[in-house]
Amino acid sequence: MNISLCMIVKNEEEVLARCLESVKTLVDEIIIVDTGSTDKTVEIARAFTEKIYDFPWEDNFAKARNFSFDQAAGDYILWLDADDYISPENAARFLALKDLLSNELPDMVMCPYDTGHGGNAPLSTFYRERLVRRCKGFVWQGRVHECIAPRGKVLHFDFHVSHLGSKKIRGARNLHIYQKWAAEEMLGARDKFYYGRELYYNRLYTEAIAVLEDMLSGEGWYVNQIEACKILSYCYAAQGKTEEAKTALLSSFLYGEPRACVLCELAGIYKKENKIREAIFWYEGALRCRDHAEEGDFEEPASRTLIPLVELTCCYFSLGDTEKAISRHKRAERLFPSHPAVIYNRKFFQSQGLL
Repeated sequence: MNISLCMIVKNEEEVLARCLESVKTLVDEIIIVDTGSTDKTVEIARAFTEKIYDFPWEDNFAKARNFSFDQAAGDYILWLDADDYISPENAARFLALKDLLSNELPDMVMCPYDTGHGGNAPLSTFYRERLVRRCKGFVWQGRVHECIAPRGKVLHFDFHVSHLGSKKIRGARNLHIYQKWAAEEMLGARDKFYYGRELYYNRLYTEAIAVLEDMLSGEGWYVNQIEACKILSYCYAAQGKTEEAKTALLSSFLYGEPRACVLCELAGIYKKENKIREAIFWYEGALRCRDHAEEGDFEEPASRTLIPLVELTCCYFSLGDTEKAISRHKRAERLFPSHPAVIYNRKFFQSQGLL
């Protein structure tokens, strides 16, 4: 079963070799589409492949990715970004994935994407369409935050790609693409969500609120709707509108099962208001939430473990419930013995003669 790696790149001299070294033995061909590099990106790519193509940049990621797919000859296509990395452990898992492709012949394989690495664990994990069967004619959609719509036989597999990032400055590139796009045509629900998020990232809170509320007023994918409520709450909080921020978080319950990150945000608001019992209610709820990564959520594992446990330790202690405070601390210590917050609490309890 032959696999083609397809990548689009621009000015990635800092990270491209790291990515390609991690994947070069796993694939049968490497296709690099350069969209206008002015550094040593192309020179670095030549050390790994002769299949390097130029593609004029048109403010459209989907067009560039579709061009890269058009050059592929393998049975399956794997895509990566230049600042991605495959660990040795996951390279071994990829061999098992190859067997699955031969035996199951899936049309698409969804795999975990780990981002925002802090310490030894990713801050967020969500599933992406990582491999597709070439003969099925899958097409990328979206000028930015592009995706491939799932169809056919879709399998999930525990092969992690780590998005390590780079120092390359991207600025407001994505926002500008969305602004131009929105001026030319009506955006769909998914693109409105990402447009609103880009507006929030660029601190255009009023504009972000308008776009996200418009997105939520129509049809959309429930995962994006829940995330939109969270981003809305951030916008309102940035404007000092605490009650509106609470309402936005609570409205996420209309779209699906409560998410731990939403409950932690609610708890944090109540804690700032010194409403400790209310904060405890939501933090305890976060501990009971399940992992929604396979559904496409931007899953934050710490929201189900570290964050609520550390916060509950403080909340219970502030109420004088030392027994519960120590109980939550010990749970955190078993999971994260070397985390600074856990170490701090351990030393505090020891200084009080409680441990």
